[in-house]
Amino acid sequence: MNNKVIIFSAPSGSGKTTLVKHSLKVFSELQFSISCTTRQPRGSEIHAVDYHFLTPDEFRQKITEDAFVEFEEVYTDKYYGTLKSEVEKIWNQGKVVIFDVDVKGGISLKKYFGEQALSIFIEPPSIEELERRLITRNTDDAETIRTRVAKAEEEMSYAKDFDKIVINKDLDEAKSEIESLIKNFIGS
Repeated sequence: MNNKVIIFSAPSGSGKTTLVKHSLKVFSELQFSISCTTRQPRGSEIHAVDYHFLTPDEFRQKITEDAFVEFEEVYTDKYYGTLKSEVEKIWNQGKVVIFDVDVKGGISLKKYFGEQALSIFIEPPSIEELERRLITRNTDDAETIRTRVAKAEEEMSYAKDFDKIVINKDLDEAKSEIESLIKNFIGS
């Protein structure tokens, strides 16, 4: 399998994390890359399982150490990033790295890994449906949801920069399409 990566990106609320979790269940060759973030844990998220939760100062220290494959300051002091050590650890286990990252992170990772990477953009059926999903998820206040919806409209313009676009209208169809893409890419 020699050091491949699969990148999932999408606007918040597109169902990306659900599809990543499904892929991890179906393909034992995949290993999730735990990103770093400075945001607070949501719901039942656990440090070093869902994310490496860092303070903005800890994150900036890692930037100066060149510890990241890519990182992004999404909002002021709200950083997300992928540690080089995380990728190496997974490759050393003979696994394929799977990333669940924001759209800019996805584009950066594709540029970094080139042909070693399959980048998949998960698109919601519509902005209205995306907003409905974010409201139903009940993890964010109204202002945060408005910000995420506005950001999603911008992020959808980057879909063309990904290898594949999967529209998540019907979850079972999206799962099936993802399975097929991964099978072809990793050759299992």
